[in-house]
Amino acid sequence: MNGHVVYESRLELARIMLADFDPAVAGLAAQPFQLTGPDVGRDRRHVPDLLLAGGDGAVTVVDVKAASRLRDPEVRAQFSWTRAVAASRGWGFEAWSGAARELLDNVRFLAGYRRGLVISAGLLPTVLDAAREQATIGSVERALAGAYPVQLVRPAVLHLLWTGRLRADLRRPLGAATPVRLAVEAA
Repeated sequence: MNGHVVYESRLELARIMLADFDPAVAGLAAQPFQLTGPDVGRDRRHVPDLLLAGGDGAVTVVDVKAASRLRDPEVRAQFSWTRAVAASRGWGFEAWSGAARELLDNVRFLAGYRRGLVISAGLLPTVLDAAREQATIGSVERALAGAYPVQLVRPAVLHLLWTGRLRADLRRPLGAATPVRLAVEAA
């Protein structure tokens, strides 16, 4: 959406960043609305943390809570009620409490390469062509070294990873030895 999103915690920021990275997410809203209604003899009010809209029209309501709070009976009751309200509208519900540190570190790093304005756009097709024949980030760089400086190639590779046109295992640290492959839609 190319805009800033308000967040209330670093944990919420991490979920927003993963949504921004996810090509299936077409839109995102923070604290999108207040839900109100009955819940086992009481009136409940709740503002979910996020609303994710998928490119396929799917909608997911997301509540972000620290893992240490997930066993709290009040939190569980709130999630149960929110899940039921979301389901009544045909929406999904996600209670999110974090992701693997390696994945978050890599996505946070790749986010620095999200904006195409700082990438040599004319180089992207060349990098994709090289990635068809090369197995790692470093081998793509070496294959193009005679024609392009690594200072242009590496950012292009990282931008293509951010945009999903290249894929890599983001559960491991990124580096020259990281295997990369073309995404299905880029092939």
